[in-house]
Amino acid sequence: MVDDSVSGVGTVGERLRAAREGQGLSLEEVASRTRIPTRHLEALEKSEWDRLPAPTYTIGFAKAYASVVGLDRTEVGEGLRAEIGGTRPPSPEAQVFEPADPARVMPKWLVIAAVLGVLLLVAALLFFRQQELEGADEPAPAAVETNATAAAAPAAAPAPAVATGPVVLTANEPVWLQVYERGGATLFQGELAAGQSYQVPATATAPLLRTGKPEALRIAVGTADAPAVGPAAITVRDVSLLGPDLMRGPAATTPGAAAPAPR
Repeated sequence: MVDDSVSGVGTVGERLRAAREGQGLSLEEVASRTRIPTRHLEALEKSEWDRLPAPTYTIGFAKAYASVVGLDRTEVGEGLRAEIGGTRPPSPEAQVFEPADPARVMPKWLVIAAVLGVLLLVAALLFFRQQELEGADEPAPAAVETNATAAAAPAAAPAPAVATGPVVLTANEPVWLQVYERGGATLFQGELAAGQSYQVPATATAPLLRTGKPEALRIAVGTADAPAVGPAAITVRDVSLLGPDLMRGPAATTPGAAAPAPR
């Protein structure tokens, strides 16, 4: 038990220190037994409340300290509560806010209308800004071609008229040739002298030409000269002698394989 003279010592902290010293205990030993940091025990003994936690924890520290040194826990706790209440600065009074005057508060509908108005304004600004950006990205419209420009453009060349009339083969030099119907009889076979001509019969349905010297022939369809029916010194056969085919050129015919022309 602790000497009764300890209970009459000043503050609770001083009483705790006197009881500890009376038992020959150090602060470290008390801290080890109570698991309270030494700094808190030292502040408790010196009544340095600003170094201690909230009053509830401080009173708990004091009761644990009292149990170790043999003092009455309840008496120590009540005494410390009284000391803390008289020495700690009073807590600031809670500020009381009076309810606002209803007459000075903006009506709820007006607040909602103002918010909606701001949102609509922002949306409109964003919309017009987007339109400006899209307009900047679009290429400039192509200029409309004027009538003068269209008139200045060269007119498309008219398609060549289809040559009509009899098909006449004229020899520029002596040349052997054969004219025959496709899959039918021979219409002419022999040699034309220079300047001599042969006219394909109008009754021929699919007349064809064979010659070994296509360059020696001038072929006319009516008043128009047809292109050459083949390269020089190459035998051509199955060359169509129809006027439209001749005017289209060699692409419209099917020349035979190269072979020496029969003489």
